[in-house]
Amino acid sequence: MVNVSSTPVAVSQSICQLLPQAWSWRGHSICYRQGGESGPAVVLIHGFGASSLHWRKNIPILAKSARVYALDLIGFGQSAKPTPTENLSYTFPTWAELVNDFMTEIVGEPAFLIGNSIGCVVALQAAVAQPDQVRGLALLNCSLRLLHEKKRQTLPIYRQWGAGVLQQILQFKPLGYWFFQRLARPNVIRKILHQAYANPTAITDELVEILYQPSQDAGAADVFLAFVTYSQGPLPEDLLPHVQAPVLILWGDADPWEPIALGQDWTSYPTVKEFIPLPQVGHCPQDEAPELVNPILQEWLERHHSPTHKPASAPQSHA
Repeated sequence: MVNVSSTPVAVSQSICQLLPQAWSWRGHSICYRQGGESGPAVVLIHGFGASSLHWRKNIPILAKSARVYALDLIGFGQSAKPTPTENLSYTFPTWAELVNDFMTEIVGEPAFLIGNSIGCVVALQAAVAQPDQVRGLALLNCSLRLLHEKKRQTLPIYRQWGAGVLQQILQFKPLGYWFFQRLARPNVIRKILHQAYANPTAITDELVEILYQPSQDAGAADVFLAFVTYSQGPLPEDLLPHVQAPVLILWGDADPWEPIALGQDWTSYPTVKEFIPLPQVGHCPQDEAPELVNPILQEWLERHHSPTHKPASAPQSHA
């Protein structure tokens, strides 16, 4: 075992009983939390700037009938935040390799992957890279990667120009660090959460602290700048046609960043078996509306874990 990188965040949920564990991946400390002793293996993958603690309202419930693992991707949470190099980049292929190695070395069997935001793209990439490792995927408000260089071409000229210029500016390290320091403040994090969440009562001091604490670690600024200037790599719609496992999509319909109408187009892919809108829920349904999300995930896991399960022939929409 190796030490996790940052000071543990105190939380009031029952996940506080699930102390962080550490796994060494390519010489770097990776933090994860584990709950449950029997049932199917489940790996939870957080979004940008978040961590395994963003699943604190889900792990205890899912762990009643599953073996649940929640990772801090390298660069986030209490995992290591090494400076990007030629051998280690903060990209979806890197994170997918981490997830697949984690399933091999720690989980020890094929697992269901559940992701939020960019964690969904990581899950898709992992499933395409090693299909035998993945039994199913649940995508919660998947990142559409609207600033990807391919999608940027469809934006109005002024938005294409603005996004490109901002990325160029942030590549100048002094300005990039200055920008990150202005963002990595509790009051700014709270304002961003009020954009992402439809229900303001879900935005607690605990949540702000969970997101703020890792941003103070050495290396956090470099991770942030590496990813916000990353406009290449896979798009979800590039990966979905190659996914062999069944896919469940949950989407908060009040997400201001990832419009549900664009996500609904994915029901045309044969691997997408269900698309469930979540009314008046924002970008992070697992944290904002666990009372909606947990029962859906429990039923989905039970159904697909059953040895008698037969895949649906066509996607079901609950719209």
